[in-house]
Amino acid sequence: MGVLVQKFGGTSVASYEKMKEVCKIIEAHKEQYKDIAVVVSAMGRKGAPYATDTLIGMCTNINDRPTKRELDMIMSCGEIISGTILATMLDSMGIPATFLTGIQAGITTTKAFSNAKIKKINPKKIQKELADGKVVIIAGFQGGTEDGEITTLGRGGSDTSAVAIGKALGSDLVQIYTDVDGIMTADPRIEPDAKVLKYVDYDEVFQMAEKGAKVIHPRAVELAKNADIILQIKNTYNPSYEGTKIGPANVLKDVYEDSSKVKFMSAVAHKDKIAQVKVIANEIEFSKILNEMEDRHINMDMINFFTEKKAFALDVNNLEEVENIIKKYNVEYEIKSDCAKVTLIGNKVTETPGVIAKIMRALNAENVTLLQSSDSYNSLSCLVDEKDMVTTVHVIHNAFSAQ
Repeated sequence: MGVLVQKFGGTSVASYEKMKEVCKIIEAHKEQYKDIAVVVSAMGRKGAPYATDTLIGMCTNINDRPTKRELDMIMSCGEIISGTILATMLDSMGIPATFLTGIQAGITTTKAFSNAKIKKINPKKIQKELADGKVVIIAGFQGGTEDGEITTLGRGGSDTSAVAIGKALGSDLVQIYTDVDGIMTADPRIEPDAKVLKYVDYDEVFQMAEKGAKVIHPRAVELAKNADIILQIKNTYNPSYEGTKIGPANVLKDVYEDSSKVKFMSAVAHKDKIAQVKVIANEIEFSKILNEMEDRHINMDMINFFTEKKAFALDVNNLEEVENIIKKYNVEYEIKSDCAKVTLIGNKVTETPGVIAKIMRALNAENVTLLQSSDSYNSLSCLVDEKDMVTTVHVIHNAFSAQ
């Protein structure tokens, strides 16, 4: 067998007791895999003593505008703490283990502090430790520049670390352990009928992440696709459950043919805090508005352009800046700031006639107004009032989960 890469998130390493469960999982896989590399996040979530947000607060409490370099320095400590403890715990069980920081693991990044990109990985030190019979624990979410600066990869960066390390080591499987059984057809906190998906292809998962589902970082999915690595989402507290496998559509072809439910609908994702903008402007004026938005790296979504009126959606955090741009050109515009986007994702969504009509009938029955819609080759997004978001998730999930 090749090298197995396992990644454990913050909830999985939040305490000694939880780390013991992680050690049991690693130990169980040692029977099948000679070489195991483990990527870890910081311990726990917001409020925990060594969580990333807690570490950031230690700087922002004394300076509300610390430099990104200094923030990266303190943020990198979270994974160092959890990784060192886990390696020490494995040793105490008689399983030889060692811990490596991102730099020690050979991860070289760009110098964009707090949002660095991995440029290359030299796995030589990881491979040496594996050859010595050790489980290698590696700090996720971090790396270093060519001149030795510590950098972090942005939120969700530990997923990216795990896949990048898997690629460098020639792995064909990366397991991502979290506190849920796998990727679900909707957020179970708002959709009680959500089910775990056994298989999803890369493009669909990328769409889920982009459209608001908190499943796995999009960069990690893209990297896995390019490297032909199968991802497996598993539950640390239910390790015997198979979870969700993410792979190329051609590998999963038989599954899609066997299950019409998976074949049509993979998931319903949602995202709140969306604004709808309508602009009445000629092509020249609107082109200037778009150019300014591009220059400021402001993304728009759900774009519907007509001869005179142009409509699009964007994150409310960018609304004030966009409104200031529009005002410069003295054109008419309308803004609705309290919107949400609900997206149906699946391989057959845009190939199947009548999908939007079915959605509209179901929304009308619940007195929900569809403000705008847009589609791609495997998704269809609906813009609704934010107050109707949960109802819209229920309606779309119920309408298509049986197909």
